[in-house]
Amino acid sequence: MTDGLRKGLTSYGDAGFSLFLRKAFIKAMGYSDDALDRPIVGITNTYSDYNPCHGNVPDIIEAAKRGVMLSGATPFVFPTISIAESFAHPTSMYLRNLMAMDTEEMIRAQPMDAVIVIGGCDKTLPAQIMAAVSADLPTVVIPVGPMVVGHHKGEVLGACTDCRRLWAKYRAGEIDDQEIEAVNGRLAPSVGTCMVMGTASTMACITEALGLSLPMSATIPAPHAERFRLAEASGKVAAAMAATKGPRPSEILTEASFRNAQVVLQAIGGSTNGLIHLTAIANRTPHRIDLDAFDRIGREVPVLVDLKPSGEHYMEHFHHAGGVPKLMKQLGDLIDLDARTIAGGTLRDVVAAAEEVPGQDAIRGRDDPIKPEGGLAVLHGNLAPRGAVIKHAAATPKLLQHTGRAVVFESVEDMALRVDDPDLDVSADDILVLRNAGPKGAPGMPEAGYLPIPKKLARGGVKDMVRISDARMSGTAFGTIVLHITPEAAVGGPLALVRTGDMIRLDVASRSIDLLVEPAELERRRGALKPAVTPDWARRGYAHLFNETILQADEGCDFDFMRRSGK
Repeated sequence: MTDGLRKGLTSYGDAGFSLFLRKAFIKAMGYSDDALDRPIVGITNTYSDYNPCHGNVPDIIEAAKRGVMLSGATPFVFPTISIAESFAHPTSMYLRNLMAMDTEEMIRAQPMDAVIVIGGCDKTLPAQIMAAVSADLPTVVIPVGPMVVGHHKGEVLGACTDCRRLWAKYRAGEIDDQEIEAVNGRLAPSVGTCMVMGTASTMACITEALGLSLPMSATIPAPHAERFRLAEASGKVAAAMAATKGPRPSEILTEASFRNAQVVLQAIGGSTNGLIHLTAIANRTPHRIDLDAFDRIGREVPVLVDLKPSGEHYMEHFHHAGGVPKLMKQLGDLIDLDARTIAGGTLRDVVAAAEEVPGQDAIRGRDDPIKPEGGLAVLHGNLAPRGAVIKHAAATPKLLQHTGRAVVFESVEDMALRVDDPDLDVSADDILVLRNAGPKGAPGMPEAGYLPIPKKLARGGVKDMVRISDARMSGTAFGTIVLHITPEAAVGGPLALVRTGDMIRLDVASRSIDLLVEPAELERRRGALKPAVTPDWARRGYAHLFNETILQADEGCDFDFMRRSGK
């Protein structure tokens, strides 16, 4: 078995010449034979001027390199795609699989004995873990960490839950142009990911629960010195893994570790996106995420972390309360403590070392939960035969059982044009329906599921309505919002059959979402649907690949040819 610089030699038909040439060119960078004879740890560089979430990546890289070298290995930094949530058109989800492919192929193509992947903003950690699972090289994950909190008029602010709350106030006329501009400069006071339990923080917590990152890696604030000490420690672990050739992701990611990740996802009141990403990761392994089993976990596991948007605190408070290790300790027998971690031990070791913080109230005990059930629920019914999801921990309780009249928007563009029309026929008891916003329909399943309250209702004091779609929603958002309706409208799912004026019944307690229209009428409508055609945007390149092979939300929105055969 070859390793180090001898691994994966470029094909010239002469292995000796291939190594000679490789050494000759890399020596142009000033490397000595001593450095080139050591195990190699690859380190991804996802820094970009377009990605403020990853603004601390250069410093993380330097700290990780230091840890690698202190342990006798040689670090090699290499760039990959960087995806920033608010800068990617049409949506970052559209590019997640491209980043996964890029990262996987760069791991495979270049000589390295272990790899450190550095990510944070919503789609980067899932993409990197999907890549690492498929490449199956010893991997250490370093999240970039959450930004610190902002302040405005004596109030603590968090991107982007408070972005949405204050923008809604601005739309309703409760705050003026000058104040919203002041807020705009205070919501994100440092680099790092959103400091609430959005998708970035959710995926960081899931990564730690899976055993792919070091303890506390999910919660240390991005600018804190502790973040860089953790990066150095991660470099040391990666160097040890490079020397011993393990453990590999296939040895860490077991059925137990995936169940632990689902338990933590429910207990943190995590992002609905976390379920899609965890499903995609699992589909790269022999294991699978069963939506019904995930819902059963949600009925057993309470929300214990008091964080926005389901609670009151922010990520730095979660961190100072003990982070994911303390949460897992509070979860007790709901966590399989025999699951392995990259550090060489098990979660039992992690939980045993969890810090006890007197008086902290960010992580509750099971006898005093934030919510008695987990943050997410899976719905089924004639409107969602393969499932839909709702973050009921962040919903309005009285709307969790609701029957209302559908007000249908055909697309994101149609919604943008009509939702604030003063003549729109809509009331607070209606159900806003957005379709053609799924994986194929939009494309890329944008975070458009957080449909805005029509301006005329918002100015009348309406704060929440039932909203349903085949789109996604930011983990930072809140409200009674049904997402990921599967199959999506663009592939002929039942959402395509809904008409304005139809009645829809939501019953979260019974886990159901139904269109109250006779089956014969639905079949008549189905017969009138236009046949699917390849859209203009999908005629060439990556867009064509995406349109032809993208899977639905219940299968993680990966490409169909990237899945591994299951058990």
